[in-house]
Amino acid sequence: MTNKSLVSITDYSKEKILSILDKAAAFEANPNQKILDGKVIATLFFEPSTRTRLSFETAVNRLGGRVIGFSDAATSSSSKGETLKDTIIMVSNYADLIVMRHPIEGAARYASEVSRVPIINARDGANQHPTQTMLDLYSIKKTQGTLENLSITMVGDLKYGRTVHSLLMAMSHFNPTFNFIAPNELKMPDEYKMFCKSKGIKFTELNELNEEAISDTDILYMTRVQKERFTDLFEYEKVKNVYTLKNKLLENTKENLRILHPLPRVTEIDADVDDNPKAYYFTQAKNGVFARQAVICDLLGLV
Repeated sequence: MTNKSLVSITDYSKEKILSILDKAAAFEANPNQKILDGKVIATLFFEPSTRTRLSFETAVNRLGGRVIGFSDAATSSSSKGETLKDTIIMVSNYADLIVMRHPIEGAARYASEVSRVPIINARDGANQHPTQTMLDLYSIKKTQGTLENLSITMVGDLKYGRTVHSLLMAMSHFNPTFNFIAPNELKMPDEYKMFCKSKGIKFTELNELNEEAISDTDILYMTRVQKERFTDLFEYEKVKNVYTLKNKLLENTKENLRILHPLPRVTEIDADVDDNPKAYYFTQAKNGVFARQAVICDLLGLV
């Protein structure tokens, strides 16, 4: 069964990315419309979420649609042993589009193959989170005025961080320079470094977050060390507080530098950075509503 879905950021070409970003800008200018009047959107969250689920639901509600679904797999029939296939087929009878978060990598692709309606992947394990990538791209374009030829520093959990992996692949269309800062245990996986090499994308790798490392950076992308991705808690304890961004580190950075973070944060950004004009992570999260409005309406053929 085939339908128009967004499972991976690689489902979008460069032209499609730019088109969606233009639509997101239009929704930011006018977020409250009735485009989804009469449409039902299902949000199936087999894994906990706050920002992503509320962002999707806000996007739908502001466009006049209705939301059904669940935010805890324990309250769904999957707790009784219902297969993912059966759940998706059943829900696709009720909804015009399904937003799904699932702990297993590949679940979203499988869902898109059995669903009668479009699927939006709201994260499948440590694999992909394409609408997070779209709101990241929208935030970068808004703050820098372009996506082309930017210096992007990614910090923290670059091994398990699906957001940095997806952003890296999306930015490959726009001739970036990457700076990867991570402890050896959480380095950017070889497959993504090989991808950069295959595209002629320049990158450096460092272990230390300091003033020199970010002096020429346009976008500083901080990430949380994800406890839930570790099977060995001793390994997690070794790296959980390895980097903390403080205001002092930002004193000699470029004026246009903006700090992004997919949130939630723990200790990787000090609270004193929140009032720095270069801090953009809360506005970044807000931008998710507009990016998701654009993706939903595009998949439904409404804009």
